[in-house]
Order: sequence, then C-alpha cells, then structure tokens
Amino acid sequence: MQAVPLSMERFAVKRGLIKSMGGNAGLAKLATGYFENINVDADGEFTGSYGLLVRVQGTYDNNGKLAVEVTQMKGADLADFLDSEDGPSKAMESRKRWSGFLDEATGYNAKQRGDKAKEETKKFSKAKSAIKMAHKSMELMKNLDQDTIDKANELIASLEAMIENGTPPSETQVKKLDKLF
Repeated sequence: MQAVPLSMERFAVKRGLIKSMGGNAGLAKLATGYFENINVDADGEFTGSYGLLVRVQGTYDNNGKLAVEVTQMKGADLADFLDSEDGPSKAMESRKRWSGFLDEATGYNAKQRGDKAKEETKKFSKAKSAIKMAHKSMELMKNLDQDTIDKANELIASLEAMIENGTPPSETQVKKLDKLF
C-alpha cells in the first residue's frame, strides 16, 4: 500500500480541556468514536485508522498541545480506493471524521485552529526578529556595559530554547529583550 506520512502537527488546545477529558486516556477514548483499529501504548498515545487515513497517531504533549501524525493513502492505492463503489463517500467521511476529531480534541473549530496557528507563528516571528535586532545592536553599539550584554545573551538563549522546543515566546519575554536597547 502506498502511503505518505505527514509530519507531526501540533494544535493548540483550549484551556482546561485536557484535564476535563482525562488526559491521554480521554483522548484515546475520543479517538475510538472517530477511527477504527485503535491501539494505545503505555504512554497513552493512540494509533488508529479510517478510510484514506491509513494511520493516525496522537497524544497530548507536555506543552499542552495535541500532537498528531497522520499517514494518508496516495498514488495507485488512493486511485483504487476512490474508484471503489463506496470510495468517494468513505473519503468524504474520512475528512469529516478527522475534522470532528480535531474539533473535540482541541476544543476549537477549524477557523479557530487556523487563527491560533497564525497567532503562534507571529509570536515566533517576533521573537526571531528581536533576537536578530539584539545581535545587531550589540555589534553596533560600542558603549554597552557587560551587564547589559550578559542580560541580552541570557534572554536570547531563553528565547532560542523556547523556539527550539516549539513553545511560542510571550510578548513580555520579547519586550524584555527589546527594552535592553
């Protein structure tokens, strides 16, 4: 079977939802309503499938996000699937189930998930820009004292670690770096 794995996607989750659902156990239980062949590992990560979604793997991560990896049918297998008698309707049902699962697992609808993703992208972009400006400022300003340089490097390291971990830096954290210059 030809299938293409998509990269791990992370979705913002409405505050308090993970706790009210019962964490990963609740997520796995929710998945049974949307997917078939559900298996759950010792860490609570579920794996399942449905229609053209050959493999759906998901968990709530340590940052309070829904982390999912989906493998979809492709190529000749997808063509055969869509050419089968109930293929088109099962493909539509696959999309519907995926969307419904995301709605319930995150507490946000598709538009809200898109808005949250844009918001996070903006935060990462602002942090990266602030880091570049700080480096440039330290390079150009000759009268900076060592304390300011040390504080800037500390803030830069903190922001870079957050970016590396996929945690969007807050506006306050970025402003602290900006205010040094």
